[in-house]
Amino acid sequence: MRKKIVAGNWKMNTTVAEGVALAKAVVERSAEVPEGVDLIVAPPFTHLVSVAEVLKGSKVGLSAQNCANKAKGAYTGEVSVDMLVSAGCGWTILGHSERRQYYGETDALLVEKVRLALDAGLGVILCVGENLDEREAGRHFEVVTEQTKAVLFNFTAEEMAKIVIAYEPVWAIGTGKTATAAQAEEIHECIRKVLAQKFGQAVADDTTILYGGSCKPSNAKELFAQPDIDGGLIGGAALKADDFIGIALSF
Repeated sequence: MRKKIVAGNWKMNTTVAEGVALAKAVVERSAEVPEGVDLIVAPPFTHLVSVAEVLKGSKVGLSAQNCANKAKGAYTGEVSVDMLVSAGCGWTILGHSERRQYYGETDALLVEKVRLALDAGLGVILCVGENLDEREAGRHFEVVTEQTKAVLFNFTAEEMAKIVIAYEPVWAIGTGKTATAAQAEEIHECIRKVLAQKFGQAVADDTTILYGGSCKPSNAKELFAQPDIDGGLIGGAALKADDFIGIALSF
């Protein structure tokens, strides 16, 4: 059975003190979440060490929101995978649509980042998804297929065991719009078929694919009921412990 995961991407929100308080609130309520559902939080870089202390001994994992595509050196402002591991991270999010859109991250760059993350022992949450123009042009399957192939086909079936995919319809991030459960499911199913072509059905069946795009307690149950949706990469709703836990209780 593939893992069910609810991951909270805090983006550029909260001070360190606010982040610690949020992490404590998540840990306090995490016992309510059923066995078999993993929780992950992804605070800003500045919070990682402090939040790692809060999470110790709990069922909540720690993720970064990004990492550098270099191991170390003269790269001012960058954060390496070894730094993330030393801060207590078990995961990193890569290829989020905001990184692609605002900072020009390419699939080729993401291959470098995924390689470094896996080699450092980090799990990877790799984001793929189409924007509104691509959706309206009917190119959503094509875009997501190409993004998936361009990055993941550079890795082995064994390495896929450390990779989670998050499908983000870019038009539904922070807009209040949500893909319908049927729209989300058909893309998740498409991604799994693409994985099966390269890695075989067993690997495709074992790969966790999350939905990211204005997922909240009110719509999580319908989304998570779909056969190929294994959880969520949560943005705004992850900034309130009650909402975040509420989503995790939707399985």
